[in-house]
Amino acid sequence: MKTIISKWQIIAVLAFIVLTTALLSNCKNQAQANRETPTSGDIKIEADESFKPIVDAQVDTFTSLYRSAKITPEYKIEKDLIADFLNDSVQVLITAWTPTEEQKALLYETQIRVVTTVVAYDALAIVLNKANPNTLLAYDDIKDIFTGKVTDWKQINEESITGNINVIFDNDQSCNIRYFKELFNLPDQLPSNFYAVNNNPEVIEYVSKNPNAIGVVSVNWISDSDDSLSVSFTNKVNIAAVSQQYLEKGTYYRPEQGAIYDKRYAFVREVNMVSRETFAGLGSGFVSFVASEKGQKIILKSGLVPATMPIRLVRVK
Repeated sequence: MKTIISKWQIIAVLAFIVLTTALLSNCKNQAQANRETPTSGDIKIEADESFKPIVDAQVDTFTSLYRSAKITPEYKIEKDLIADFLNDSVQVLITAWTPTEEQKALLYETQIRVVTTVVAYDALAIVLNKANPNTLLAYDDIKDIFTGKVTDWKQINEESITGNINVIFDNDQSCNIRYFKELFNLPDQLPSNFYAVNNNPEVIEYVSKNPNAIGVVSVNWISDSDDSLSVSFTNKVNIAAVSQQYLEKGTYYRPEQGAIYDKRYAFVREVNMVSRETFAGLGSGFVSFVASEKGQKIILKSGLVPATMPIRLVRVK
């Protein structure tokens, strides 16, 4: 004898599943809220590896000020960060990614409100081997290298080194290469002269040993003149100065704070803290700290540009 299930019974079962899931999620959030305050608790956050130096500095300072707070940062490629955030595996991200309206709407349907706070402005530095004389590059030169129109350094400068140009970046799923894919409308399948390593430091190491290489790194790794690791990286490679997109050749800018602040440097992006926390917990407290005066001073010292505090530019002759 067959059992006939009506569509109303199916709807009732689905409604029960949705309600149960929502209740379990609320219970989980409430239990977490009972264990946390904005300055105490134990949480994991995730960040793009490009921003590791500044994230480590912020976490170290915050947890030294608030001894009851434990924040464990995990560093991943952008694709994995986004997946974890959408799947509720992590509540706070530090990333160059901004949730789309469609993604926000999807989360809002599950009663999750996404808050994005811009905390800094970063840049993507173009690094070259010390033997490469092309330390001044036009915006269109870089575009032609990335789109495959230029494949040999002598196409840019007849007195340059010879050989095929190899483009080196940190990971094929990172925010660094995504920036240039979107900027120059590059295909998902990059040309054969593009090479992915594992992280920003490996980009610098590769370029330092290969005269024909051109690398892309977050300026966050090379901008802190008081950090021994940052200084060691800048001593290994040349940092190219780049002209602006629509101006004649002749004026070039390196990814320094003043040029990042007023976007004279061509490749500037936001550093975002993205939160889906449903209560005022430790994640919210950490976001507030990074956006506060103390957190912004750490960003300023690191060589990036603070996003939430006034900046005074001083011209040095």
